[in-house]
Amino acid sequence: MTPPRLIMFDMDGTLIDSGAVIAEHMATTFRDHGLPEPTREMSHSIIGLSLEVAMANLAGCDAETALLMADTYRGHYRAMLATGDRHEPLYAGAFDALVRLRAHEASILGIATGKGLHGVHRILALHALTDHFVTLQTPDHNPSKPHPGMILRACAETGIDPSATVMIGDTTFDMELGRSAGAKTIGVSWGYHARVALEEAGAHIIIDDYADLDDAIEKVLS
Repeated sequence: MTPPRLIMFDMDGTLIDSGAVIAEHMATTFRDHGLPEPTREMSHSIIGLSLEVAMANLAGCDAETALLMADTYRGHYRAMLATGDRHEPLYAGAFDALVRLRAHEASILGIATGKGLHGVHRILALHALTDHFVTLQTPDHNPSKPHPGMILRACAETGIDPSATVMIGDTTFDMELGRSAGAKTIGVSWGYHARVALEEAGAHIIIDDYADLDDAIEKVLS
């Protein structure tokens, strides 16, 4: 019997393509606070961090201002959702990959994301993925990436050692999170940080398609 392994997924830029929506609401939030709008590239650079940390990094502001800006951002996001005409799509191949992994006798799936828990539940329900994940790690009860807390908490919840854990993500924060927790790391090339940045952050493998994920997991855990 194959020993159990924990497969942790980032959300934004890994499972869902949310970059355009995030950049749009960042720009509106900065305008509301009388600040120059960040470029799309700037907004993409902080995806994966908890919202307050992302705001502080982008705006170069103090913690109190970052909290206010995060609240403004959430307000714009809720207003978008209330219209019901926009949502974050899954990347091609993501759903099928999750179905395959869930069916694998040894695989336990989890989420490690900078998105809040309410948003995680919404996305999973939207894409009929609620039952696929055993552990959901968010900034609601963990430090922001790249602190290792999300992985370590998921390992404690599932009883699986970090050495049998894989972190899959599109940003340097994901690679640093996995490495610092003692897990293996798989970078995905379709997200918001460049391949060379993922390599420099310690990705064990980088894949270009979800069809390659199963083999990559076997390789990093072998």
